[in-house]
Amino acid sequence: MGETNNTELEQGKRYSGDMTSGVERTPNRAMLRAIGFQDQDFRKPLIGVASAGAELSPCNIHHDDLAEIVKDEMGSVGLKPMKFNTFVVTDGQAMGHEGMKASLVSRDTIADVIELVVRGHALDGVLGIGGCDKTIPGTVMPMARLNRPAIFCYGGSIKAGRHKGKAIDIVSAFESVGSFSSGTIDEEERYGIECSACPGAGACGGMYTANTMASAVEALGMSLPGSSGIPAVEPEKDKHMRDSVQALAYLVKEHITPRDIMTRKAFENAIRTVMALGGSTNSVLHLLALAREAEVELSIRDFNHFHDTTPMLTDMKPAGRYVMEDLHRAGGVPVVMKILLDEGLLHGDCMTVTGKTLAENLKDVEVNLEGQDVIKAFSEPEKPTGPIAILFGNLAAEGAVLKTCGLKVTNHRGPARVYEGEKEALDAILSGDVVEGDVVVIRYEGPRGGPGMREMLAPTAAIAGRGLAGKVALITDGRFSGGSHGLIVGHVSPEAQNGGAIAAVREGDMIRISLEEKLLEVELSSDELQKRLENWKPRDHGYARGVLAKFARLSSSASEGAVTS
Repeated sequence: MGETNNTELEQGKRYSGDMTSGVERTPNRAMLRAIGFQDQDFRKPLIGVASAGAELSPCNIHHDDLAEIVKDEMGSVGLKPMKFNTFVVTDGQAMGHEGMKASLVSRDTIADVIELVVRGHALDGVLGIGGCDKTIPGTVMPMARLNRPAIFCYGGSIKAGRHKGKAIDIVSAFESVGSFSSGTIDEEERYGIECSACPGAGACGGMYTANTMASAVEALGMSLPGSSGIPAVEPEKDKHMRDSVQALAYLVKEHITPRDIMTRKAFENAIRTVMALGGSTNSVLHLLALAREAEVELSIRDFNHFHDTTPMLTDMKPAGRYVMEDLHRAGGVPVVMKILLDEGLLHGDCMTVTGKTLAENLKDVEVNLEGQDVIKAFSEPEKPTGPIAILFGNLAAEGAVLKTCGLKVTNHRGPARVYEGEKEALDAILSGDVVEGDVVVIRYEGPRGGPGMREMLAPTAAIAGRGLAGKVALITDGRFSGGSHGLIVGHVSPEAQNGGAIAAVREGDMIRISLEEKLLEVELSSDELQKRLENWKPRDHGYARGVLAKFARLSSSASEGAVTS
């Protein structure tokens, strides 16, 4: 980043002059003076500080404090901050009940909120602060949409909890439900896990969706190198926020915009990095959505190339042992990216928010893997291929997403146990009705059928808690938390609500899943499937008005990112 001065920054007022300049804008300036503007402020670029701060969850409880650091730094570099709040629906608290239907919907709504504020107040740029599954993509999507200078700041992950000397996290709490119901642990143990799993501020600690997407945004070039690994409560978070302001000042001066950064090559870097980190299946949804906003051609089919050609280089939860603070201590995402770059697997010429290329950012990163086993050598990876594969077949003509982390069994054939929604399936799993060899089918949980495409963490955690992970398969037109693991296939498209083949599956039908063949099929002829669907009708999802009804009408297929724009 080069040095900036206030005179140069004044050239960055490419939009806000429409609101602040000229005699005819007297009333506009009068209102701005009421919130503290002085004469000199009207000459500065106006920058939106979009904070997802909220007193609702540990993921976002500290974001407004981070916003204050940003505002202070902007004052010293000639930018005028205008802070506003987006909002959050936190998956860990919404999980398992109707609230989860609001989660994915919140991503597009957050994007719309930021777009409306920036357009409505003629802002010259955006610094966005997000820290959970949907506030991260929801904050970056409008940056691509608006294409004004912008940078993303991750609020950081939570530190690991401790229980009886063992590191635990939120997924430990979810899995304790299944363990308790099967009698593996008692009430004292369950309660102890509940009270210890989340020790303070920050997003869920494993390579779940929040940390996956923070890492993806870093690899995409929209946040500072190394920033995705800094825990929420570490003192270096202050420096990260201030450095981000300095970077944004340079972007404003030089008019470097998100679409200069979010190119097809940059998306390939992001997908490759997600694969190497063992990332969440939700990254498929969100990267497809981000690419659409940036008008970059990206298909769900593209992900298989990166699965097949990228070794998994970390041992991160949920399938592994470590959390984000461990990865940060081992050198963080930059070390993983440097390994990939040295192997010719990243595009080093991509522009980033530093004003430098990805290769320039990584030039001085040292790869020294001695004394740790969080990051693996390229020659001895945790797994030879990536964690996310796309399956096709008569059950998934548009594709379905298989999570492969921790899988010892990559093929499964078994009878369908069909459930019309998450609750029905969870009750069956906890009561012991699901047994080894079964294929649990949860349908009408897609973007339109749910509506809202809930995550199936409660059922997958219950399966794991009952000791059936890898012994029972689960397929759904819903999606999974980054904390889910086992033989699980989500995003089945077309979804049941759209007349997809999953709507025709009946109890006992034999279903086959094959990672090697990238196949998901029900052993029925096309004639039989067509016959079963002849009298099919969409289900009444129960929402006649409001945001969920709107999402059910507007959402695209999960294979296209489940977007509404």
